[in-house]
Order: sequence, then structure tokens, then C-alpha cells
Amino acid sequence: MPITVNIHEAKTQMSKLAREVEKGETVIVARAGIPIMEWKAVAHRPVRIGGRPGFGGPNWEDAFTEETEAEILAMFDEV
Repeated sequence: MPITVNIHEAKTQMSKLAREVEKGETVIVARAGIPIMEWKAVAHRPVRIGGRPGFGGPNWEDAFTEETEAEILAMFDEV
């Protein structure tokens, strides 16, 4: 069953309510007893070093060629 709080209580107890959301609870925030928003946990995605798919993986050496090295060096010459 969701936790329902008014806006003032949500502001003063945000840390406590955030912990409840992390545990899987849903928090309904209401104004004058009328629900106006719902807080739910978001799906956690693991951090991936490298950012782009296929870059920074086991074959990252293949990402740099003489051509890309020349492009990178040319960028510094333009400044």
C-alpha cells in the first residue's frame, strides 16, 4: 500500500521518504488531500566505464588507427 503524505510533510521528511522509496515503497504526495505526484524507485543501471558501446572494451586498441591519431592531432593545430 502506498504511503500518502502532504507537500509540507514530504518536504520536511524527504530523506526518510527517499529511503522508503529505495526499499520499493511508492509515495503519493498530495495537496489539500488531492494526489498530485507519485514517487517510485527507478531501475538501477550499472555504471559502464567507457561510455559508448564497443569503445573501451577488450578491443579498444582497434579504436585508434594512424588516421584517427592524425585527426586528433589536427584538432590541436586548428586552435
